[in-house]
Amino acid sequence: MTFTAPDTLDHAALEEGTAFAPRFDAAGLITVVTTEADTNAVLMVAHMNAEALSLTLETGIAHYWSRSRGKLWKKGETSGELQQVVELRTDCDQDVLLLTVEQTGRGAACHTGRKTCFYRRAVVADGSVTLEDTGLPRLLDPASVY
Repeated sequence: MTFTAPDTLDHAALEEGTAFAPRFDAAGLITVVTTEADTNAVLMVAHMNAEALSLTLETGIAHYWSRSRGKLWKKGETSGELQQVVELRTDCDQDVLLLTVEQTGRGAACHTGRKTCFYRRAVVADGSVTLEDTGLPRLLDPASVY
């Protein structure tokens, strides 16, 4: 699948036009915020390269680029927690994607076994910041899956 090169579009065409021209960064990646269709909960933030984006659009299953592993990653391929694409949007200047999915399997989008990667909150007390668990339960045991 090919995409329009962003540098071929003027400002108005990039921000108001119909050409899909994802603006990948210097490393060839674009940030993706993934939300759950039913709840609008933010499940995770990841990155895609052109191949992951193409596979996501072609298959309807979320694919990402794993920066830590340096390889393509079909979300849920190991765990069974696939993400079925409902909708893909881009922001105004096409440098961030919003992916809305139906989370399959047990409903765990996070590799820690939780529904979302955002299971801790920052708490400020006495001039220092700590993280506090929000109590989101594990839906699977990551040690038995990965």
